[in-house]
Formats: sequence, structure tokens, C-alpha cells
Amino acid sequence: MSPAGESSQVGGRLRDVRRMAVFVARRIAALLLTVLVGVYLTILIANMGGRVDEIRRLQIQSTVAEAVRANPEYSDMGAQRRNELIAEQVQLEVERLNLDEPFFWRSLDYLNQAVRLNLGRAEQMTSDLGSRQVRDIIAERLPATLLLFGTANLLVFFTSVAIALRLSRRYGSALDRTVIGLAPSSAAPGWFYGIFLILLFAFIWPMLPAGGMVAVPPPEGALAYAWSVVRHMALPVAAMFLSQIFISIYSWRTFFLIHSSEDYVEMARAKGLPERAIRRRYILRPTLAPIITSFLLMLIGLWSGAIILEQVFNWPGLGTLLFEAIGHRDTPVIIGGVVIFAYLLAVTVFLLDILYALLDPRVRVGPE
Repeated sequence: MSPAGESSQVGGRLRDVRRMAVFVARRIAALLLTVLVGVYLTILIANMGGRVDEIRRLQIQSTVAEAVRANPEYSDMGAQRRNELIAEQVQLEVERLNLDEPFFWRSLDYLNQAVRLNLGRAEQMTSDLGSRQVRDIIAERLPATLLLFGTANLLVFFTSVAIALRLSRRYGSALDRTVIGLAPSSAAPGWFYGIFLILLFAFIWPMLPAGGMVAVPPPEGALAYAWSVVRHMALPVAAMFLSQIFISIYSWRTFFLIHSSEDYVEMARAKGLPERAIRRRYILRPTLAPIITSFLLMLIGLWSGAIILEQVFNWPGLGTLLFEAIGHRDTPVIIGGVVIFAYLLAVTVFLLDILYALLDPRVRVGPE
């Protein structure tokens, strides 16, 4: 290649990298703005426009008053002086928590702390290790949610793609009609199937545990512990699998059917290429972008259903944590859980944009 050609090729690559960088920066900015708006609305709702802070002031006053009256050092103190001491300590605690500022400025401070996951101490809840730091409580629950939903979604994705590819060449078969008939069953959420699975396989035929993440007490040894986690994951993973598998196969089979009748597929078949190679190169590859789009959008929907599903199976993840925090009216933990879910959704959408731009060369990621 001539020096001019090499220079042109390098310049083209630099332009592509620059366009991708601009595209990524814009998408991050847009998603960050979406997260900020969502978290701020959560702060307003969780705090009921400032009413929760008023309740906290009353709780502080009640707690300080009880502590002062129960302290034997203040037993001989006059009532007026005792009330003044209570008022002084209440005011110090109120100033420490910035509850003396207008709610608007407090909400902005909550937003700043929330997006940085610096949410301080929980009001009621603690971690299993006894920590009341919201960051520690969330960090303790996040791996369980990622393990459960990551396993279920990967299982659904690879199983659906494999079966849908085969059904695209067996249009109208008994298996194809069965999948079409079962597709409406995905209208029911995962927790709905979970209730029946628990009834069948934990009570009628007690084969698997009904809930939790590991046996109590936890088994000793890494292999025994891992096997216990797998057994406890079986029912919730099966519930999510049943709620998504048939609609996924049906949707992706339609993509494969559309592309399997293209001229280039018939040409490859006429050339004598193996059927497996035809499905992989000429059917799966052109449809990979919409398939991944459909999968990630499905994943976004599953994140939103984590609260009920984890509560049904007593799975110690973020969904259960958020449910418990709502019951305890623990505002810092509620906001922290919502922030984590918002970040998970934003990361999912960001990966969708990047993967779509990489898989489909027709997608423009910036100005020409």
C-alpha cells in the first residue's frame, strides 16, 4: 500500500475513534441526566416533600428527651433547665443533619450524596455484620441480585437463541406450534410462576428449598456452600426462565425466519455450505443487533420486577432490601436502593447503545 493510502487509512480510523468518543460522551451525559432526574423524584417521593424530615425532627426530640430523663446525672436538675438542655441537644442534632435548612436545599444535598453513594447511616436497618452504613448494607446485598438475575438472563438468552435458530428451519412443525401457543404465558411475571414452583417442589414434592440463598447454618467447605447456593437458586431461576423463555423464542424465531428466506441464504445453501454454518454466518449474524436489543430491553423489565420476585423467594438481594427499607421507612436505604437500580438500568441502556453501534455498521454514531 502506498504512503498516501496508509495515511488515509490511519486518518479514517482516527475519525472513527473520535466519532465513537463523541457518541459515548453524549450517551453518558444523557443517561446521567436521566439518573439524576429519577433519583431526585425518588427523594421527593421518599421524603414526601419534606414531611419525613419533620417526622425525623420529632423522633430526634423524643429520643433526646428520653435519654436526658433516663440519665441519673440530670435527675436533680430542674425541669426548666432540663428542657433547655433537651432543646440544645436537639438543635445540635438538627444542625448536624441539616434539618434546619429549607427542604429544597436539603433535597439537592441528598441528590449530591446519593449519586456518589455517600448516603451515611441507615435510620433503622443494619447489615449482617452490624454496620449501619448504607453503602455497606447495599454492597452486602448487590452480589446476590447480580448472581440470580445474571444467571437467569444468560440462561434465557442462549437457550432462546439456540431453539429459535432451529425453529426457523422447521416452520410449522409441532414444536414450532407449541412455542407459539405457549408464548402468551410470558404475560405472567416471574414471581407468579415462583408461587406455583414453591408449592410443587418445596411442599408437595419437597425436592428443593422454598427460599433463602443458602442453608442455615451455612455448610462448611467451598463446594458444599456452592452446592447449597445452586439448590436455593433453582426455583427463582426456573421462575424467571419460564416467564421469559417462550416469548423470547417466539420473537427471535421471527427475526430468523425473515432472514432465512433471503437470497444470500439460498445462495449459500445452493453452494453446499453446512446448515450449521449457514445459521451462524448468514442468519444469526445479521440479526444479532436486534436480538441483543430485545434481550437487553427484557433485562430492563426484569430489573423492575426484582422486588416482588426476591420477596417471594426470600432472596437476600436488593429487591428484598428495598422492600424492607420501605417497611421501616428508612429513607437513606430506600434512596440508595433506587440509585443502584437506576445505575443498573443506565448501564444496561449504555451497553445496548454501544453494542448496537458495534454490531450494525449502518448505525451512525456521530456526524459524518
